Amino acid sequence: VLHTVALAAKLKLKANVVGLIPTVENMPSQNAVRPGDMLKSMSGRYIEVLNTDAEGRVILSDGITYAKKFNPAVVIDVATLTGASLTALGTECSAVMTNDQKLEDTLRELGEESGDYVWPFPAWEEYEVMVKGIFGDVPNISTDGNSRYGGVIAGGMFLREFAKDLDCPWAHIDMAPRMTSTPGEHLAKGAVGAPVRLLLAVVENYANNPPRKN
Repeated sequence: VLHTVALAAKLKLKANVVGLIPTVENMPSQNAVRPGDMLKSMSGRYIEVLNTDAEGRVILSDGITYAKKFNPAVVIDVATLTGASLTALGTECSAVMTNDQKLEDTLRELGEESGDYVWPFPAWEEYEVMVKGIFGDVPNISTDGNSRYGGVIAGGMFLREFAKDLDCPWAHIDMAPRMTSTPGEHLAKGAVGAPVRLLLAVVENYANNPPRKN
């Protein structure tokens, strides 16, 4: 996110780009989050903590809510959200979920052009059962518990609940598969910076084809 904003500025792209980076301390203490805790999100929804390891999506939810302040044309969140995405896709592309078919098509096309490939997962209403809380509004993992079924989708559907408040298209990119380089890429070991190329391509696309908002 930082590099995308920096590149857009250096390239003088004529687009208003806002990068939000929700960060919190993540160390055990007497104030640590515990299973069963209820957290009130910025949106007012109560998040039921079923698994403390699914903490990233909790702060991402507030990032999505905060983004609405800027009256955005599109919101894209990016995170190394789930190990399930690695199981599903291997290490060659990121997972993407969205509430807008046109945005999905754009991300796939720009992913092919940029080399930061993405592959879509469904965000159908039928999957909302995964994020129906028992005591809170939304559980931070699937209501069925830390199931092996649909982990990528469960993470995206959690964030989708908060994206419902947006007045624009939203997409979630789970880039855990692209965290580090693979042997066939002939790159140095370590992070590869995915999906900076894709995000920059999205900014360029919106700069050249500004969307009309009602």
